[in-house]
Amino acid sequence: MAPKRFRLNSLLPKGLYWRTLLIIVAPAALLQLIITIIFLDDHWQATSKRMSQGVAADVALIIQLYERDPTPATFADLRQLALRPLRLEIELLPEAPLQIPRCRAFGSTLDRHFINALSTDIGREVFYDSTCPGAQVIIRVQTENGVLQLKAFRDRLQARSGPLFVAWISGATLFLIIVSVIFIRNQVRPIENLADAMEQFGRGDDSGVFKVRGAREVRGATHAFFDMRERIKRHIEQRSQLLAGVSHDLRTPLTRLKLQFALMPPSREIEDAKRDLADMEETLDEYLNFAKGLSEEAPERVDIAALARAIAEANANHGANIEVDARGETTTPCRARALRRCLANLIDNAAAHGDIVRVNVVGEPDAVIVSVDDNGPGIPEDQYEEAFRPFSRLDATRSRNQKGVGLGLAIARDVARSHGGDILLSTSPLGGLRATLRLPRPA
Repeated sequence: MAPKRFRLNSLLPKGLYWRTLLIIVAPAALLQLIITIIFLDDHWQATSKRMSQGVAADVALIIQLYERDPTPATFADLRQLALRPLRLEIELLPEAPLQIPRCRAFGSTLDRHFINALSTDIGREVFYDSTCPGAQVIIRVQTENGVLQLKAFRDRLQARSGPLFVAWISGATLFLIIVSVIFIRNQVRPIENLADAMEQFGRGDDSGVFKVRGAREVRGATHAFFDMRERIKRHIEQRSQLLAGVSHDLRTPLTRLKLQFALMPPSREIEDAKRDLADMEETLDEYLNFAKGLSEEAPERVDIAALARAIAEANANHGANIEVDARGETTTPCRARALRRCLANLIDNAAAHGDIVRVNVVGEPDAVIVSVDDNGPGIPEDQYEEAFRPFSRLDATRSRNQKGVGLGLAIARDVARSHGGDILLSTSPLGGLRATLRLPRPA
């Protein structure tokens, strides 16, 4: 098996909000980092190097002047000269060693500029310590009369604008990130609202009209969604009105026929005609249930397991052995009447073709899954989708106790998809057919 190739896309964020933030912030932060590195490497270090060389020249001059005339009077004059214009404190330590303990093992990376410059100017070993806290650094040089110790202020050796520049750059980058987060959040929120409204409408829950915000393209997509939703609602309403008219037009002549048959003398032909009329009424009722739609029912929280048990108890006297098993949280928002019709069709279909029916209801974090198994003859895998077609009757495979007009599974899948879920068929462990209903939970 070939090793899985590394892809940079797997490390990138998946959400639009974080991707947009990365597109804006990453180049800005990278630019600030490059500017900072260039400034520190070129300006700060170069300036600090020149300042260190200047202080080293002053220290070398003081040492040379003292060694030319190492008298107390000369040392006193040099001490005053170093303190006032040069800001150097000098002290002669006759018995002191050149090396003294440091506060830390390592100092600044800029110390090497001062040490190299001072060693070059005076041509001897120099002790230099900048690791101790305070505003001054210590410089010690061995002379004939003892160790000459000088203390120089740090701001004469190193440029202080570097940390300040880094602070300003970091503050500017942080401010840019905060502004970008607020701006991008305001741009992404309308897209999230539109996605939520589309998901709710896909489950049959009309969220209503919300305030249109965001960029022009997002506003256009939102208005297009509103128009599409209204067209779908009008289509459903027109379909319901049309079917109501069809129901009225068909039931009237059917009622007259039933009345005429009732007035006729009993005969075998009349009984056959009555059965045909009953089949026609059943076909009409199932067709109306299939095409009626779900817009008139509001969602509510329903316990799917309790609903399945109620349906199983209602079918207890129909011959099949129906058992319901539930695990986890099985309560979820849905349309109770529509979902009852869906589960009833699945259980009725299983009971019509098998003697044993097992209903398993499992509550998962993101969905409720209902599995209906039977021990009937089953359906070939290549006919699973055909079984969901309206008025489809697979008599060749599931003919025993066949009833209805072939709309049970079609209605059940229509209800499941109107809730954002679906129904899939597979082979049952009992040997027959398994119908699995998945109802996603709202986010």
